[in-house]
Amino acid sequence: MPDTQPASSANAAHFRTEADDVFGRIASRYDLLSDLFSFGIHRHWKRRVATLIGGESWSHLLDAAAGTGDVVLRVIRGQRLLPGQKIIVSDISPQMLAIARRRAGQAQALDFRILDAHAMPTIADASIDLYSISLGLKICDRTRIFSEALRVLRPGGRFVALEASNLAWPWLHRSYLTYMSLCMPFIGWVATGGDASAYRYLLKGIQDFPTAEGLADEMVAAGFEEVRFERLSLGIVAVHVARKPRIKGAA
Repeated sequence: MPDTQPASSANAAHFRTEADDVFGRIASRYDLLSDLFSFGIHRHWKRRVATLIGGESWSHLLDAAAGTGDVVLRVIRGQRLLPGQKIIVSDISPQMLAIARRRAGQAQALDFRILDAHAMPTIADASIDLYSISLGLKICDRTRIFSEALRVLRPGGRFVALEASNLAWPWLHRSYLTYMSLCMPFIGWVATGGDASAYRYLLKGIQDFPTAEGLADEMVAAGFEEVRFERLSLGIVAVHVARKPRIKGAA
């Protein structure tokens, strides 16, 4: 989740933590909001991300802007972690991270850290094999997120991002955005007891987020290679997978 820096054009929601601690306020209702906004389909999206993570070879996984821990919990419940595998579960909101910790119970190999995804000084350079972020890019400065991900990833390390996208048919995408602009405010208002900001940032982030192709181009420009994506639910979201370049001459 975002930090206290001014919003930029790379922050689709124009969200600043110091101006509105919305995620701290709605932490206890965040999972309910996710179910209501997506009609529960977000569970399928996160299972897909967990499957992709499980199919990669890694020893150290960093899940940034982890929220209440949905993706990480699916990873550890979908596979037996090998000896030496560690997962850093990070979020800028202590309230959200506390829920993730509680949901994880006695799960081993999880390291919970309150971290801003834009700058993670406690994560050493080139120390992470796989970096994942799910539904957080829309409220972050993407340029800074990509830069920090490249810093902490080892050469050849993987980057996996689940985020809002564009339906392949323009007319259907416009209809979807119209539907969201009408329904999201009402659902958010009811679920949060009138906390308008809880849906305002999310809606703006969806409306102004790049297309799947546009995000892939941004990732290439940032320095990633082997960038690919797959649309889910007709393109309501997409999962982008990329790699930090390997050191030339390395196997």
